[in-house]
Amino acid sequence: MDTIRLGIVGLGNIASQHIDNVNSGQAGPFELTAVCSRTRTPYAENLGVQHFAKQADLYASGLCDAVLIATPTFDHLHAGKAALDAGLHVMMEKPIGLSLAEGEQLLAAKSDDQIFALMLNQRSDPLFVAMREHITAGTLGEITRTHWTMTNWFRPEVYFQVSEWRATWKGEGGGLLVNQCIHNLDIFQWLCGMPESVWAECAFGRYHDIEVEDEATALLKYHSGATGLFVGSTGEAPGVNRFDIIGDRGSLNFDGQRLSLTRNSPATGEFSRNTKEMFGVPDATTEDITPDRDINQHAAVMRNFAAAIQRDEPLLAAAEEGLNSLALANAMLLSSWESREVTFPLDAVTYQQALDQRIDGSALRKRADIEANIDMGASYR
Repeated sequence: MDTIRLGIVGLGNIASQHIDNVNSGQAGPFELTAVCSRTRTPYAENLGVQHFAKQADLYASGLCDAVLIATPTFDHLHAGKAALDAGLHVMMEKPIGLSLAEGEQLLAAKSDDQIFALMLNQRSDPLFVAMREHITAGTLGEITRTHWTMTNWFRPEVYFQVSEWRATWKGEGGGLLVNQCIHNLDIFQWLCGMPESVWAECAFGRYHDIEVEDEATALLKYHSGATGLFVGSTGEAPGVNRFDIIGDRGSLNFDGQRLSLTRNSPATGEFSRNTKEMFGVPDATTEDITPDRDINQHAAVMRNFAAAIQRDEPLLAAAEEGLNSLALANAMLLSSWESREVTFPLDAVTYQQALDQRIDGSALRKRADIEANIDMGASYR
C-alpha cells in the first residue's frame, strides 16, 4: 500500500502532536482517516475526518489499516485488544498497560500478520543510539556498574489537577515509574540488559496531592555481578539527568547535555593485576561524542511503524519490548510495598494481586476547572 490509512483513538495532548506529525508528512506515508473520542469537540470537528464516539465503531468502519491508541492508560488493554481483534495494525502510546499481566494479555491477542508497536520514542534519540552502538561493539568491555539519576521530570500540581485519571492507581496503575520514567527504564534495560533483582524504596504523594509514587530509588543486581542504581522524581527542581555506564575498558557518561566516552589503557582489571604502582591508575582519554539530537522522535517511530507495515522492516520498539520496562516499574513498586528484594522474571500474578488491592481503594479524581497552559515541547526530557 502506498498510503496507510490511520485512525487515532483518544484526542488528548499527545494525540494532537501525533496528528500534527501525520498531517505535516513527518510521520511518513500515513493519511488520517478517522478519530475517536467520547465527545466531538471543536478540535475533532476541525480535523475534517470521520469522528466516532465509540472505539468499536471506528474499528469496524473499514476506514483504517492501522490505529494509534492514545487513550488514558487504564483503557489500553480494552482499546488495544479490540483493535487487534479487529485485525488492525496497532501503535500504542506508552506504557503497554497498567501492569505486566495486561501487557501479556495484549500480546496474546496479536496475530502473526499484525504489526504491534509501542511509542518508546527515546529509542530513536541519536544519543542513546550512540551509547548502544558502543556497548554492543564492546568499547566498554564488561559492564561493572550503571547509575541513572533522572529527577528532571518535575511536574507541578496543576499537571495532576486537570486530569481525572493521571496519578491514580485506578487510572494509571502508578505515577512516576509508569508515566515519566517508563522511557528511562526502557532505555536503561535496552542498553544495560535486565537485572536479576531489584530492591526499591518509593515515596507515595511525597511532593504532590496524589496517591501514587512521585519518587523512587532502586538498587539493581545483574547476573554478571554488576550493580545499578536508578533514582527518579517528579518533585525535584531543578532536576538532574545523569547517566553513567561503567565498564572494565572505559565508561559512557551523559550529564543531561553532553555525552562523553572515556577509554582506559590498559583495561582496569588488567592494570590492577599487573601494576607495581601502589596508587596507580590506568591511563585514560576522554572525548565528547555528543551526536546531533535534532530529531522528531515521535515521527521517527511512526516512520519505522510504517516501514514495518509496508516492507516488513524490524520495529524499533515492538510491543513485546515494552514488557521489560513495565516489569521494572512493577517490580520497584512491589519491592517498596513489601519491603523486599524482587527477582526477575517478575511474577505477574503476584504483582497484579497487589495492584488490584490498591485499585479497589482508588477512584478517578474530579478534574479541576483550571485553564492550564500546555506546552508539549516542555514536557519531554
